[in-house]
Amino acid sequence: MSTDTKTTTQTTVDANQRSLIDRFTASPFVSRLLSNRLALAGIAIIVAMVLIAIYARLFVDLEVITQSQLGTNPNRAAPSLEFPFGTDGQARDLVPRVAYGAWYAMLFGTVTVAASTTLGVSLGIIAAYYSDVTDNVIMRTMDVLLAFPSLLLALALVAIFPDDLGLWRAVAALTLVYTPRFARVVRGAALTVLENEYIDATVALGAADPRVLARHVLPNCLAPITVQSTLNFGLAIIDLAALSFLGFGAEAGTPSWGLMLSNGVSQGLLTGVWWWSFFPGFFLALTVLGFNLLGDGMRDALDPRMREAVD
Repeated sequence: MSTDTKTTTQTTVDANQRSLIDRFTASPFVSRLLSNRLALAGIAIIVAMVLIAIYARLFVDLEVITQSQLGTNPNRAAPSLEFPFGTDGQARDLVPRVAYGAWYAMLFGTVTVAASTTLGVSLGIIAAYYSDVTDNVIMRTMDVLLAFPSLLLALALVAIFPDDLGLWRAVAALTLVYTPRFARVVRGAALTVLENEYIDATVALGAADPRVLARHVLPNCLAPITVQSTLNFGLAIIDLAALSFLGFGAEAGTPSWGLMLSNGVSQGLLTGVWWWSFFPGFFLALTVLGFNLLGDGMRDALDPRMREAVD
């Protein structure tokens, strides 16, 4: 290949890369999102929590922080330079335990949101596209699930799964709880998309149903899906913690924020050992706040009118 050809190829690649970057930064959505200070604060919080979670997963020994450290560390030590978050009743340092709790929150929160999004979006689009009996069966089932309070329904569902599944049974229960929310939001968005003439034209040209749904309906429903997923992420984290707090999630000794809160309230808070519950609760609240701020910012950046649709 000649030097001129190489130079031309490299110039084309650089131009394409610059074009992608320019298109991204010039996007109205990105510009509106980045101009929202609360959304930027949410992004900063989420990035910090993700970094803490990755650090804990890579450098914290789970076996060490779940075993008793009596005789090695001082028991119930207050926050100090040596133990910034103090120690618990088993003399375990709370810093690595709280950090590993961030990994559990991000991991199980991601799985919960991904599973409920996939299931809810699929049901919502199918209900909107096929309508009639299919729509009635799917949406009436969703209405029944929505009739129950979320946490109460999750408690009823989590009791079905065996205890040895730990937090995974909470994930399964919350997936079923969140699915109706996505189905309802996506069905409404899909019904609007299906009214467009290009959908009729695509069907008239002989496109199969899966192609119509995947190539034309789903991409035009991504805005409400993205916003709902972001908002549900914070809700999933706090609901997972709530189930662990009530004894239906993490197993004993697991560095879960909800379980640490439960132990702190039942064993430490009433005796003046406030740090057992304060630091896990603070990180839990901060993480949920970050996702809520980002979700609100994304909703306003995509379409301020979407606030009513998502709420």
